[in-house]
Amino acid sequence: MNVVPDTSVVVDGRISQRVEDGEYEGATIYVPEAVVGEVEAQANSGRQTGWDALEELQRLVELADDGRVEVHYVGERADEDDIKRASAGAIDAIIRDVAAEYDAVFVTSDIVQAEVAKGKGIEVEFLEPLEHELGELAIEEYFDDLTMSVHLKPGMVAMAKRGEVGEVEYQPIGDEELDVETVKEYAGEIISTAKRADDAFVELSEEGMTIAQVRDMRIAISEPPFSEQIEITAVRPIVKTTMDDYEHADELRDRLLERDRGVLIAGAPGAGKSTFAQAVAEFLSDAGNVVKTMEKPRDLQLDENVTQYTELGGEMSKTADSLLMVRPDYTIYDEVRKTDDFEVFADMRLAGVGMVGVVHATRPIDALQRLVGRVELGMIPQIVDTVVYIEEGDVETVYDVTTEVKVPEGLMEEDLARPVIQVRDFSTGTPAYEIYTFNRQVVTVPLDENDGSTDSGVDRLAKQEVEREIQAATRGPVEVDIRGPNEAVVYVSDDDISHVIGKGGGRIADIENRLGINIDVRTLDERPGQPAGTQGASGTGDGAEESGQIVTPEITSRHIILPLSGDRSGETVEVQADGEYLFTATVGRGGDIKVSRGSAIAEELERAIDAERMVSVVPNE
Repeated sequence: MNVVPDTSVVVDGRISQRVEDGEYEGATIYVPEAVVGEVEAQANSGRQTGWDALEELQRLVELADDGRVEVHYVGERADEDDIKRASAGAIDAIIRDVAAEYDAVFVTSDIVQAEVAKGKGIEVEFLEPLEHELGELAIEEYFDDLTMSVHLKPGMVAMAKRGEVGEVEYQPIGDEELDVETVKEYAGEIISTAKRADDAFVELSEEGMTIAQVRDMRIAISEPPFSEQIEITAVRPIVKTTMDDYEHADELRDRLLERDRGVLIAGAPGAGKSTFAQAVAEFLSDAGNVVKTMEKPRDLQLDENVTQYTELGGEMSKTADSLLMVRPDYTIYDEVRKTDDFEVFADMRLAGVGMVGVVHATRPIDALQRLVGRVELGMIPQIVDTVVYIEEGDVETVYDVTTEVKVPEGLMEEDLARPVIQVRDFSTGTPAYEIYTFNRQVVTVPLDENDGSTDSGVDRLAKQEVEREIQAATRGPVEVDIRGPNEAVVYVSDDDISHVIGKGGGRIADIENRLGINIDVRTLDERPGQPAGTQGASGTGDGAEESGQIVTPEITSRHIILPLSGDRSGETVEVQADGEYLFTATVGRGGDIKVSRGSAIAEELERAIDAERMVSVVPNE
C-alpha cells in the first residue's frame, strides 16, 4: 500500500497513529518535500503547527527504523513563492502531483483538497478534522476577577493591570523572574490552542508578532526581530455591562431606536469605551436589529447573534464593501483611528447604515474634531449626530450634533451667516460648541464660558485672527482689543501704522473685508494704561501720508525703482528701511525714484530689500 499524506494530517499526527493502529502496517509512505518545506516555514515563524508536524515526521522515521513502514521523501520542495501562495493552493497542487505519480492513496483532512484530488482521479482517504478541547491555559493562573491584563517577559516578574474600572494599577503579581524557556512554553501553548480549538483563532500572524483570541482573552506575542525579546500580553474584560448600568440609559436607548444613528464613543485608554460598545451592540441586537462588528483584532465579547468581522484582504474598506451587501442595521467599528478608518466609517454611514465607532479622545469635542479635515465639514452631522464620552466606566457626556445656516454666536452682521455645526449637551439642550469656517479656516468655538476668561469663545477667536492678519503686515508688536461683536482696536508702533493701513487705506480695508469686522488702527502709546503719545490713524487711512508711504521696490538690470502714488515729481523725500534713514532723493518726473545699481546707495537699499525690511518714503522736513 502506498500512502501520500498532505500537511493537514501530518500536523495532526494522524499517519503515525494509523500505523500504530495497524491500518498502515507495512505501507510505503511517500512524504512530499513540499510538505516538509511548508511545516519547516511554520516552525521557523514560531507556529506550533510546524513544530507538531516536525514531531510527526520524526515519529514516522522511528516507525521505519522499527521496520513497520517504509518512508521516502519525494517530489519538489516548496520554494518561498509557493509557501506565500499556499492559501491559493500552490503547495496542495504539488502534493497531489506526488500522489498521482506514485499511484498512492492520498490522505487528507482538508475537504477542498480531497474533492479536488477526487476530481483528478486520485484515490482519496478523507479523515475528519480533529476537534481539540480547549483546556485552561497556563497563563490563566495569573488572572483573577480584578485583573485586566497580564504582562510576561523574561528577566522580569509577572506584571498585571488590576483594579476596578477607572482605578486600575500596574503591579507585580509574581515573586520570581521569568526565564526565556517558560515564556516560550506559554507562547507555544497559546498558539497551538488558538489554531486548534473551536472557540479560539489566530487574528494576526506576522514575523515577530502573533495576536490570538482565546475565549475572552486577546493575547499578543511579540518576539525578535519585532521586539528585542519574547513578550506576552494577555488582555480580557473584567466587567460586562448592559445599557441599564449607565447614566442617560433611557434617553440613549430611545435615541438609538428612533432611527439609524452615527455615534462616536470616545474616551481615554482604559476608560471603558469598548465595554460600553459591547452593551450598545447587544442592546441593538436584542431590539431586533441586524448588528455586525468591524474589529482589528476581534476582541469584543458578544452574543452569537452578532457576527464579528475583521479586515478582509488586509483592508477594512473591503470589509465595508462586503457588509454593505449584507446590509446590517448597525455596525460597531472598534476602533476608528486612522484616516482610512474615518473614511470607511463615513462611507458606510452615508450609505444608510447605522454606525457606532470607538475612538480615543481626552475630551468629548476631540472625537468630533478628528473628523475635521477628513470629511467635508457640512457632512459631519450626517455622519455623526451623537457623541458619547466615557470616563471611569460611566457615561460622562452626551452631545447632540446638528447643523444649520446662521450667524455664528457672538457675530452680528447678517452677511456673516454660514453653515454652523451646533454641538449641544444632550441632556439639557445647552449649546456647548459651534464649528464653522472662519477666514477660510475651520474653527471650533466653545460657548461655555466657565473657563475663568472674561472673553467669549468668539472674542478669543476674533482676537486671534485679527492679531494674525495685522502681524503679517508689521514688524513690531501688535495689541488687539475686541470692543464688540464687529469692532476691534489695533495698536501698533508709530513706524508700522502706515504699513498696516496701506495705500489709501487699502490694506486695512482688505483685512476688514476678510474678517467681517471694523478695525480702528492706533499707536501703542494710545492704548489705555500707556503714556499719551502721537494721535493714531484710523482704518480709513487718514494720516497715512503724514507718516510716509510704503513702497514695493522693483529691481531691473540697471536700476532699483521705488514707485510712488500721487503727483510728487520734484519733491525731496527720505527713503527709510524699517524707519531707519537710508538716503535723501528727489522724485523723478514719472513719479518714482530710480537708483542706479552698483552705487553705494543702491547696495544699501538692496541689503534692506534682501533682509525683507519695510521700505518707505517720507517727506524731507
